[in-house]
Amino acid sequence: MVNEIAEMLESEAKSRGSAGQQVGGIKTVADILNQLDPAMEQALIGKIEEDNPKMADEIRQLMFVFEDLALLDDRGIQEVLKEVSSEDLARALKTASEEVKEKIFKNMSERAVTMLNEDIEDMGPIRLSEVERAQQAITQVVLRLEEEGKITAGSRGGEEVFV
Repeated sequence: MVNEIAEMLESEAKSRGSAGQQVGGIKTVADILNQLDPAMEQALIGKIEEDNPKMADEIRQLMFVFEDLALLDDRGIQEVLKEVSSEDLARALKTASEEVKEKIFKNMSERAVTMLNEDIEDMGPIRLSEVERAQQAITQVVLRLEEEGKITAGSRGGEEVFV
C-alpha cells in the first residue's frame, strides 16, 4: 500500500512537473504526512529514507508530532489546552512520554491535573488507534494555532531565534 501511494505521488509530481508547474516541495510533503495516521506516516517516511535519507531528515525537521509538545513554551501549551477537550487530552496522554506529561501538567491547576489523572485511570485499556487519533487531533490544534499566529511551534530541527 505504501509503495502504491509513493508511486502515485511520484507519478503526480512527474505529470505536474512536465506541465511546467512547480510542486510544493519538502514542506508540502511534511504537511501531507502530518495529516496521516502515525503508522502510515512512519511507513512513508521509511520509504523516502530508503531512497533519500537526507530528504527524509529534512521532512522530519519540518513535521510537528505529538511528542514535540514538550518544545512549546508555557504560553503555547496554555493556548493549546484551551482548545483541546479533556477526553482527547486524557486519551492522548495515555502513552505520552513523562516529558510531555510534565510540560502539560505544569500548565494546569493542581485540581485539573488530579481530575485528568483520574480520567486516565478510569479510562482503562483503550485501543492504540484511539490514542493516536487523540494525539493527532491535538497536533492539528497546534498547527492551526501556529498558522493563526497564536503560538510558535518550534520544529525538531531547531528553535527560532527571537530578538
